[in-house]
Amino acid sequence: MASVHESLYFNPMMTNGVVHANVFGIKDWVTPYKMALLVLLSELGRAGSQLGLLERRRLNRLLLPLLQGPDMPLSRLRKAIEESCPHLASSVHIRLKLMAEGELKDMEQFFDDLSDSFSGTEPEVHKTSVVGLFLRHMILAYNKLSFSQVYKLYTALQQYFQNDEKKSGIDENDMELTNTEEQEGKMEKEELDAPLSREEEVSCSGPLSQKQAEYFLSQQASLLKNDETKALTPASLQKELNNLLKFNPDFAEAHYLSYLNSLRVQDVFSSTHSLLHYFDRLILTGAESKSNGDEGYGRSLRYAALNLAALHCRFGHYQQAELALQEAIRIAQESNDHVCLQHCLSWLYILEQKIFDSCVLLEHSVNKSLHFGLPYLASLGIQSLVQRRAFAGKAANKLMDALKDSDLLHWKHSLSELIDISIAQKTAIWRLYGRSTMALQQAQTLLSMNSLEAVNVGVQQNNTESFAVVLCHLAELHAEQGYFAAASEILKHLKERFPPNSQHAQLWMLFDQKIQFERAMNDGRYHIADSLVAGITALSSIEGVYRKAIVLKAQNQMSEAHKLLQKLLIHCQKIKNTEMVISVLLSIAELYWRSSCHTIALPVLLQALALSREYSLQYLASETVLNLAFSQLILGIPEQALNILHMAIEPVLAHGAVLDKGCAMFLVAKCQVASAASYAQQKKIEALESAILNLNEAKTYFAKVDCKEQLRDVLYFQARLFHTLGKTQERNKCAMLFRQLHQELPAHGVPLINAFK
Repeated sequence: MASVHESLYFNPMMTNGVVHANVFGIKDWVTPYKMALLVLLSELGRAGSQLGLLERRRLNRLLLPLLQGPDMPLSRLRKAIEESCPHLASSVHIRLKLMAEGELKDMEQFFDDLSDSFSGTEPEVHKTSVVGLFLRHMILAYNKLSFSQVYKLYTALQQYFQNDEKKSGIDENDMELTNTEEQEGKMEKEELDAPLSREEEVSCSGPLSQKQAEYFLSQQASLLKNDETKALTPASLQKELNNLLKFNPDFAEAHYLSYLNSLRVQDVFSSTHSLLHYFDRLILTGAESKSNGDEGYGRSLRYAALNLAALHCRFGHYQQAELALQEAIRIAQESNDHVCLQHCLSWLYILEQKIFDSCVLLEHSVNKSLHFGLPYLASLGIQSLVQRRAFAGKAANKLMDALKDSDLLHWKHSLSELIDISIAQKTAIWRLYGRSTMALQQAQTLLSMNSLEAVNVGVQQNNTESFAVVLCHLAELHAEQGYFAAASEILKHLKERFPPNSQHAQLWMLFDQKIQFERAMNDGRYHIADSLVAGITALSSIEGVYRKAIVLKAQNQMSEAHKLLQKLLIHCQKIKNTEMVISVLLSIAELYWRSSCHTIALPVLLQALALSREYSLQYLASETVLNLAFSQLILGIPEQALNILHMAIEPVLAHGAVLDKGCAMFLVAKCQVASAASYAQQKKIEALESAILNLNEAKTYFAKVDCKEQLRDVLYFQARLFHTLGKTQERNKCAMLFRQLHQELPAHGVPLINAFK
């Protein structure tokens, strides 16, 4: 699971979803698009009771985004009105046509009549309402225009209307030459989804007003945080920001959104450039000093250094990050800014954990954050502390108690984002400890919660990192149980919610490659599995090297696989990746079996068992016990193997993957057959029949994951047992199925008894 401290950077744009910017000289001005909105409001007032309740409700819902959003072509505006009330759209079009094709005095008269909306004892529009404020702003802006500016506005209105007429004429000619239904569908898709044409860009070009810019920036910032797929693409958003900065280069918040946009595409240079520009403009415009007094300049500088440290840390530039962090700490200490110092302390922990493993700083940060009333920062510290404790092998009940304490903070302060992180953390911890049932329960909890919780601008807060982590675990859990179709559907859903260019796409990419790799290995298609290793290595070098060693082992290239596993073991021990260390030790033990070095495998397995028990990795401990039982079977003590199998098989059957369940049952059957050699005749027959039942269960498991090699071995074993019991018909059936699989998957010359998986 990725670090929970990814949200620890200062975001000055967002305060309850609102952008604070006051750098525009003019708050609002009249444009042809806003005149079209004024006509819409006028016609809406005239319609009065003629409109139905449903139509009025649709129009009211439509008005707010139209008033707040940027200017749009008349064709798009008409399309939006037609979807709510076709009759009103026709009236607006006729009124605009009369004004555009009439004289200048018609526009003058229109603005004079707008003031009547506020007159009377029961006016159509209240002065303090959203619509009333918009009307008053437009009337005031129009009255401030000189005669030449009024004439330019009138010619702009004519051009705005004529562009729409030309577009409509072109569309009508196209429809005459093509099939009507197909063309209508094409037009609708183009109008809703396609970018603006050159003509539309000319008609809508110009600086945004302050309110439009604030709405645009707050909307895009919220979408980048909660639902990146619904935000503009990186290229389109950067184009809009460049256009905004062209008219107002000192708009600090636009530089900050440009910084966030550059982070989406991992552009180090542009993100650093935009971040520095943001804080430069913030100081130059005096926005910080006005709101914070003389401390404003120092506050900007220290948060600039803090953000720069976070940026360098994100891209792996740890030395530069440490220098920037030291600068932020120095300025914060001079200003006695405890909030900034706590953020610095959290980032200092992140930097130092790259060098040595210590939780002292993090514990100190949590205590100080609680002392200064910073619940968000304290909760993030607890989450990171739990994550470190989980990797250190602490008991699950203690970790869950710590997470329960952090959940109390979340619910008390309504920190919904951290609630999601906490549940995703629990899912990952249960997966680490091998409790797949508990992990599945936590994953379903988070999915259910997010489906009910809406956030700003009409999106669902289900495109965060927590949601991606939980869905990836869910896909892997389904694949482990043989539900590959369900896993594919989950991955398809992930691809739609997190496109390849999004910041959390690497999560599902890695899980997708791993699931494909396991399927190819189960099916015996080692060349396909080998081709997937490169993709896994690009996303996770450790996983890639491990998968490469598994492919080499399956292809009987023992010496190459052993060299690779030894290098990986040293590296994982160095970085303290205990889970991978145990997996590597189990693979090395299997190499020793295949090389007939059974006694050498035992110390390796005992080392793996000691590590798995020390770090509370129950499932890996059970898998190690199964491998020990197999070693005892090979060494000729099947009775002892059966005894320890009963100790380990229950967790495997309860929480294990289908393949592991099949291998466990196959091993039980082998031990039963080996033990039956010394039994009396009647007891021997009962033991063999019991082994056949266990083989049937193993066969069901292997068939579920399409593991043909293991199926072939089970069928061979069953055929031999049926032959011993004198059941000719069953023996022949198993022999026939074995032959079919054997022809499809030729043997590699390895004896059957020397393979556990």
